[in-house]
Amino acid sequence: MTTNSFLSIIENQDTFTGKSSESSLQAVQESLYSFLMQLVSIYPPDEALIEFKQLFIKCLEHGDLCAVPVIQKIVEFNNQEEFYYTLKRSCYILINNWATRRKYKYIQELIDLFTELPVNNIGYNSQELITYQIWLENFVHSQDYEELKKFTYTNTTRSKEHWSDRYTNYLLVAQSLDPDKPKEQQEAAHKLFKQMKDKYKFELAMYIARSQSAASSPTRYKNPSIFGDEVLRLIKMIVVKKGQFSYENVAHIFLKQTEDQTIKQFKKSVKTYLFFSVTNQAIAEMLGKILTEKLLSWKIEKDNLTLNKDLLLRICKQLINFLTTENRQEPSELFTLLLSHGHPLTLVILLLKIIYICNNARSHLESRIADLINFYKDKSEDECQWVINFIEFYNITFAIYAEDVEYNLLKMAEADSNSQMNLDTYRVFSQVKADRNKLD
Repeated sequence: MTTNSFLSIIENQDTFTGKSSESSLQAVQESLYSFLMQLVSIYPPDEALIEFKQLFIKCLEHGDLCAVPVIQKIVEFNNQEEFYYTLKRSCYILINNWATRRKYKYIQELIDLFTELPVNNIGYNSQELITYQIWLENFVHSQDYEELKKFTYTNTTRSKEHWSDRYTNYLLVAQSLDPDKPKEQQEAAHKLFKQMKDKYKFELAMYIARSQSAASSPTRYKNPSIFGDEVLRLIKMIVVKKGQFSYENVAHIFLKQTEDQTIKQFKKSVKTYLFFSVTNQAIAEMLGKILTEKLLSWKIEKDNLTLNKDLLLRICKQLINFLTTENRQEPSELFTLLLSHGHPLTLVILLLKIIYICNNARSHLESRIADLINFYKDKSEDECQWVINFIEFYNITFAIYAEDVEYNLLKMAEADSNSQMNLDTYRVFSQVKADRNKLD
């Protein structure tokens, strides 16, 4: 199978005659997608990349759109947004296949194709070709292409141009959940997000092991956080809260106690659950009052219904909104209040407690974090350091509590019994949980 054989089939068949414009375009698109799926499954990546370039780029070099009938037909429909959708989906068909086979080099080369578009030095006689060139150039400057560039991630260290690049995984979550994105893009985003999360989890565990071993090379494993060696003390502070009354156990007890409550009763109960163990009582009372007022006024028409899994999910999503962003455009009142008063870990623990009673809300939470990153990304790193700290606290805390690696403290030396707990006398150990009761 070659591009030329595919093009001749599209050119000669009379499939689209007599159909509406919309159905004709869809037929052309599906033929193209089918061809690309066969192409990427049969040909090695380097040859598939050449065929892709023949389809979408070479016509500009030759100055002849007629040589690529399938593209010519798409241009004839004169719909730039539909062309973008077609081009995106075509790219993600290749990306999905290569990512699964870890052929990251070719993903980079695919994306780079659009930065090397042929320059028209002689002028095109065809208005369709002029239109097509403009469309491709516009695509390179579009949000669609920015999303495509997120997939240049590889397992090798690469420089970050902007602080938000460190948190690409959350922007990928947003792509994977967006029903307006091509299904291949959603799938590719989900795969890459999981890979990046697993990489962070592994690097954190390995860094902790290395940093506590004098025999280990200091350069073998990098610290995935921005906190430097202070991350070890932070992890000890977080892990020390685990025990008989850990967040997981308390969440389990809370769900048992509230399973027959009405929505109105649950709205009140969840406040006690969330703010139980918050050490700063002034913050707990202030936040609890605001959160309760917001929640009690939300969906009051459902107050007399008995709690079930669906309603629990909706309530937890709304709690997440109250604590992050309520309109997906700007940070919520509670988010700003907590971070501006220097309580990023308190906010993270509240979100963790929500996920422990409804793990199906986690993707919603990660999508809201993506909204916050998008809101702040035009600011400098110095201007939004408090938000960056929140994301870092979130990454570390959820790696400790909500993944399949278990962290524990082991006391290595006796401390003064009259003093407060000395974290320096403890070491952190990590191991994969035998029962993968992971929150996804």
